[in-house]
Amino acid sequence: MSEIDETVPGAGPTTNVSVSFHAGTIGAVRSRVGKRGVSAYIEAAVQRQIERDNLQELVDDHVARHGGFSTEELAAAEAELFGAGEGADARGSAA
Repeated sequence: MSEIDETVPGAGPTTNVSVSFHAGTIGAVRSRVGKRGVSAYIEAAVQRQIERDNLQELVDDHVARHGGFSTEELAAAEAELFGAGEGADARGSAA
């Protein structure tokens, strides 16, 4: 049986932890997912934040090694993320 890397988001068994949130935050989560969906909602949010942190580390490393991104590099990245084409706004949907 292989070992599970417990530093990979979503890997391994679930573990109970104690965290504190503002009452309004938990109320907003419960209003969206119900009382039984809070853990899954928070798990997904934390995984998204880890992805964003990892991406920021990649960007910071690129900037440290190569300087800032050129206008062309940014335009290519936006086209890849949001689609390219006339009549598309910044999110890639038709204007």
